[in-house]
Amino acid sequence: MKRARPYLVVGLIVSTAILCGAPLRAQTVLSSATQRREFLRRLSDAAIERTNHVVRYDPAYVRIPYPGGDVPAGTGVCTDEVIRSYRAVGIDLQKEVHEDMERNFWAYPNHLRWMQLCTDTNIDHRRVPNLMVFFSRNGETLPITHKGEDYTPGNLVTWDLGGNVPHIGIVVDRKSPSGRYEVVHNIGQGPKLEDVLFNWKITGHYRYFGPASKSL
Repeated sequence: MKRARPYLVVGLIVSTAILCGAPLRAQTVLSSATQRREFLRRLSDAAIERTNHVVRYDPAYVRIPYPGGDVPAGTGVCTDEVIRSYRAVGIDLQKEVHEDMERNFWAYPNHLRWMQLCTDTNIDHRRVPNLMVFFSRNGETLPITHKGEDYTPGNLVTWDLGGNVPHIGIVVDRKSPSGRYEVVHNIGQGPKLEDVLFNWKITGHYRYFGPASKSL
């Protein structure tokens, strides 16, 4: 009886591993993609729910608990709608931003923009420039384009309103007559659902799924 040639045996093992392993890998990838879509759907729903609340625009500095702190429910700015939407899906941006800033303080614009030389859990996560750095470091930075179809539910968008005044909102699963997904944001009249994606200069486009410890 002839002995099997070593390279034939190895080839058979490799071929079998590839054939048997492919469905498992595909299923794993599909599961991850499904979970990501589900997370973005829940974030979109949480942002839409925010439009049911009456919020007076108030940019005042407020001392709040840490972690899990929030300004009074009837007040807030654009960032507070993002923070509250993420809290609704179990992610505390106050905590996540603070911890990342403690480890990487000089990556954030605090020292340049606000002459701040240490972290401040009352306000750091409520500043758009800080969130832009945080999402770019810990999430996915997406292309800035002029195509509405590139902005999908659960995406975070930042703008320059003019004069270096920053703004932020969440793209949600509601379409306007233009065919574009609408945005939940607070620009002064409380949380609103509006077709404003291209109303101002876009400065950032992100996705954030939460900390690694809560990874999908």
